[in-house]
Amino acid sequence: MKTLTLFIRLSRPLFLAGGVLLYALGVGIARYLGRPIDWDVYLLGQAWVTLLQMSAQFLNEYYDAPADQANKNRTMLTGGSGAVGPGKLPRRLALLAGLTALAGVASLTVILISSGSLTPAAWLIMGLAFLGAFFYSTPPVRLEASGYGELTTTIMVTFMVPAFAFILQTGEMHRLLAMSSFPLAAIMLAMLLTFELPDFANDEKYDKRTLMVRLGWQTGMGLHNVLILSGFLLLVLARLFGYPQFAMIAGLLPLPLGLFQIWQMRNIANGGKPNWNALTVGALALFALMSYLLTFAFWTN
Repeated sequence: MKTLTLFIRLSRPLFLAGGVLLYALGVGIARYLGRPIDWDVYLLGQAWVTLLQMSAQFLNEYYDAPADQANKNRTMLTGGSGAVGPGKLPRRLALLAGLTALAGVASLTVILISSGSLTPAAWLIMGLAFLGAFFYSTPPVRLEASGYGELTTTIMVTFMVPAFAFILQTGEMHRLLAMSSFPLAAIMLAMLLTFELPDFANDEKYDKRTLMVRLGWQTGMGLHNVLILSGFLLLVLARLFGYPQFAMIAGLLPLPLGLFQIWQMRNIANGGKPNWNALTVGALALFALMSYLLTFAFWTN
């Protein structure tokens, strides 16, 4: 039972839920536009996305294990899952789990090919998503330690996942995807900067050149605040270009939480004692809530 519990922690189910929400957003937009939903393809595509996410997370746990175990500011969301180390799961298990998940991705790709659901656009997204996920932590590229991992992850989750879901159902793209993805991308990038703040000193020690380390904590915290405000502003601007009013209103509902996140970040920047759990949970809640509300809005209209 302990091993099972640790493996669930290793899988980071909260982060997997993000892939489920953003995939559902893509299909929800297709449904809103009057396209019939192929539920078999829906489930195959979702399984492909989830297994790719899991492979990236398992490989990240394997390659980051030494730094994660030395991190003194680990929270429930940052600094690794805490499931690997002495008295816990062996580091090698994370590698084996990652390779197994990649084998599952390959198998599902074959099934999607046989179903005839893959267009050139779907192939392009799948190829780029695989490269981004595999090389996020894997040497010699290690996007997570280059300052570009946050950008690639944001693009994969907020753009590629809903676009992949939409294309599987319709075979084409639509401007509503971009209008929904840009605000979410700003909020997600702010979330990732928040996640990196508690690990700042540890990342510098292990020469892990995250975006926060490259920017410096003062610039990174300022960018976090700008990104949150930009995310909500992009929703308003999208309305001027034909974005549905119901979706804009739904996306603006978490604004008070966004302002609270900005207040917390400014308080820390001004020398206040940080509450890392409150800050990181708030960042995840903001992104998850906006994602859920946009998804719910398209599925119910």
